[in-house]
Amino acid sequence: MRLKTPQQKKWRKAAQSGILGDVIARREQPAVKSAAGKGKATKSPRAGAGAKAGARRAKAKKIARDYRHGEQALLRPESGSQDVFPQAKRKPPTKLRYDSSLSPELTWDEAEARGEGERLIDRVLAADTLEEAQSAAQDLKRLSKPFLNWAGKAERGGFTVPTLPLFTHERLSTHAVLETLKRRHPNRGATLDLFGESDKSIGDKIRGAYEHQNGWQNRMILGDSLQVMNSLLEYESKAGEVQMVYMDPPYGIKFGSNFQPFVRNKSVKDGEDEAISREPEMVQAYRDTWELGIHSWLTYMRDRLLLARELLADSGSCFVQISDENVHYVREIMDEVFGRDSFVGEIVYKTTSGAKQKASLRRTSDRIIWYAKSIDAMKFNRLFVQSEIDTGLFSRVEDKDGNRRPLTPEEKANPHRLPDGLRPFRSLPLHSQGSGDSDPREFNGQKWTISPDSHWRHTVDGFNRLAEKGRIIQEKTVLGSVYYFDDFAFEELTNNWTDTGPELHKDYVVQTSEKVIQRCMLMTTDPGDLVLDPTCGSGTTAFVAERWGRRWITTDVSRVPVSLARQRLLTAIYPYYQLKEPQRGPAGGFVYKRKQNRKGEEVGGIVPHVTLKSIANDEPPAEEVLVDKPETESDVVRITGPFCVEAVLPTPLSPESEALEIREPSPDEDDHISRMIKVLSLSPELRMPTGGGVGGSTFKLNKVRPPAKSMSLHAEAETAGRDGDERVAVVFGPANGAISERAVVDAAKEANPKGYARLLVIAFAIEPAARQTVARSEETLGIPATYAQATTDLVMSDLLKNTRSSQIFAIVGLPDIDLEKLPEKGGDGEDLWQVTLNGLDTFNPATMEPASRRGDDVPCWMLDTDYDGQCFRAGQIFFPRTSAWDKIRHAVRADFADSVWEALRGNISAPFIAGEQIAVKVLDDRGNELLVVRKVEK
Repeated sequence: MRLKTPQQKKWRKAAQSGILGDVIARREQPAVKSAAGKGKATKSPRAGAGAKAGARRAKAKKIARDYRHGEQALLRPESGSQDVFPQAKRKPPTKLRYDSSLSPELTWDEAEARGEGERLIDRVLAADTLEEAQSAAQDLKRLSKPFLNWAGKAERGGFTVPTLPLFTHERLSTHAVLETLKRRHPNRGATLDLFGESDKSIGDKIRGAYEHQNGWQNRMILGDSLQVMNSLLEYESKAGEVQMVYMDPPYGIKFGSNFQPFVRNKSVKDGEDEAISREPEMVQAYRDTWELGIHSWLTYMRDRLLLARELLADSGSCFVQISDENVHYVREIMDEVFGRDSFVGEIVYKTTSGAKQKASLRRTSDRIIWYAKSIDAMKFNRLFVQSEIDTGLFSRVEDKDGNRRPLTPEEKANPHRLPDGLRPFRSLPLHSQGSGDSDPREFNGQKWTISPDSHWRHTVDGFNRLAEKGRIIQEKTVLGSVYYFDDFAFEELTNNWTDTGPELHKDYVVQTSEKVIQRCMLMTTDPGDLVLDPTCGSGTTAFVAERWGRRWITTDVSRVPVSLARQRLLTAIYPYYQLKEPQRGPAGGFVYKRKQNRKGEEVGGIVPHVTLKSIANDEPPAEEVLVDKPETESDVVRITGPFCVEAVLPTPLSPESEALEIREPSPDEDDHISRMIKVLSLSPELRMPTGGGVGGSTFKLNKVRPPAKSMSLHAEAETAGRDGDERVAVVFGPANGAISERAVVDAAKEANPKGYARLLVIAFAIEPAARQTVARSEETLGIPATYAQATTDLVMSDLLKNTRSSQIFAIVGLPDIDLEKLPEKGGDGEDLWQVTLNGLDTFNPATMEPASRRGDDVPCWMLDTDYDGQCFRAGQIFFPRTSAWDKIRHAVRADFADSVWEALRGNISAPFIAGEQIAVKVLDDRGNELLVVRKVEK
């Protein structure tokens, strides 16, 4: 392989000198662009002025602050750098073995277990002491523990996971996007003063939120969670660093409503094949996607839990969200992975009011199974919730003058409507059973006695203090102690959460209740801890972790969940919690204070826990910390900090670089091609994009088979053409990468003279130059070509079922953009440029006609104004079909014209200073990422 670009030569030199990690670490630090668009790290000319202005307006204006975490940047190459990623850093697949000793009886189904059992029997027989025999017998007994068995489990002694590095594809920053608003003008050629002051910056309100120290950035990863977690273990040595794992896996093989078929759709009908035929974005939970039904699902769960356990810290916890349909299976699997002694509890939380079931009770709740890595070392913070007045217990009230009376029937029915100044209370006995001090006590001039087999709960001094404080009340024949409801109007959280249902107003069908995940997170983590979610969904775990100052990693094998989570996080706002040690960021903890409102009610994060014992002993009441009520700063708008989007799939070489050296395909590659041919033959319908005159139609292939003789083609098929059946040539991309331009050109050059009518290019990803070649193939290579995106869940080849209803290929469009230089100049005389997204162009192989879609009718598009060919840094982000920016818009409404925000729903960029080349990335309805790169003619 020859290296052409200076960047590639620099990386190879760094790799040979052993400083690749330092180079990558430096690349992880995004440089501040200078006025000329160069990548030099310079201080913004407005930084000093902005900081002073922000200080002057701190009390009157909302600002945003950042949380900083102290973790050094790790070895994560940016996308596009895999061509020089050194062989020394690449690792073979990781092989993991199951515990073969777990057998339901002493039948020794596996050779290892049989040998182990015989060895232990010999130890028992040869033991010299009773202790040695007992130890061997205990090990032997462990072999006979019952366990959950399923098809394929006994036949597999372990499993192999590809050991792949994670490549950084995107770096995203809400703050960077909002800073571009000051260049936005409502009409071309017009000048807009956003703030009424020419020197006022949006940074006065939103300044670098969550820009963590030492290069740490939160991470969203596209890929199979098994491969991602293995990479975290093998490449980044994160074993024992994750404090919490939260899994919201497919609930089983029948749960269809756990999917998000399109970016723009918010629901999908459960159980209808038309609604849930597997698209590239489908989660692998539908009943037709598992090779062996529930047995494959169990393997899926067990393998991922094994790696999750390795990532957990000794003090960490693992939560699995599941329905009652398969909760018993999850318990058995987690017993096997974590050990029965590591079971912490099962949480039942309310979801909805429940739909009517035939011959069954309404189902209104789901479950969360909680296991610890080590039950003795587990981190646990107690949570408290506001108590509801039980008028059966607190049946009397006391007014401001000390008068006491029973509650009226109306007050008992509506205790929350009690007039101010009334304190509900209950009476508790002053004595209890058992021997002890039973001498008579004096109260209100009378002597009170108790039976000899009872004792007073408090000493004489304590009894007198209670009397002085008005805490003793005379009942009919005995004395009681007065306990007010507001002595501690909270109760410790139990495992039955009945207050989570109303929150489940879902924006996305895969969305989990924020309150549920928040409670799990607050119970088991502290600010600054690392949280992992192997099942991203709509990104709720990442959203909650961002809100509470936790670091996060979330991953999903499907593109739509990643797209939804990306949008949700980019446009979110959060309260700003005061930091106890600002120099340490959230890791130093939040500030909690005791506060009361005008009614005297406790409203702060620290509340006194008054007990009769503390009053009797003349002790100050204990204080409880409500970890979900830190001090907030109401004048601060906090946004999501910079985060990166990664994938196990790298992009190929940059367009200027030469292709890799020719080599023979490895056995793994042969297996991949065979697998893809099999999948295509069983799922021969390729989905067309929705909209743009295409209407979500399909392009169907027949007789998919390997070609007789071929150098570059992988398969051939037939399809219905204008004049009868036509032959189609097929080329597949690699298993763990994107298809290159050379592969497309070689395939087209072979297909054309062999008389194929068209070329079909199928891959997980495609390089920009190859995408352009596909679009121009008919005029440049003499054969029309079409690119189809394959779902990334094909990496789960041992679990997925291939049926005709499982359509997994989608034809995607190519962005059509215009790049123009504007007549006006920048502040320092620089050229300004502007991009217009005209739309998406798609070639329909069924009709042999092109179709287009308007640029303002896509879910999302992004612009990198200085694309380096490796990592996409989004400087401008648009959501044309939604009001995604409205939360931030309302937070700073007074300072921005409505037309500026409307522009973020359009297809025209704000003016920008361009580098050598720019890139536009479009996300379509199925979450596919479509990239076009354009050189800037200076």
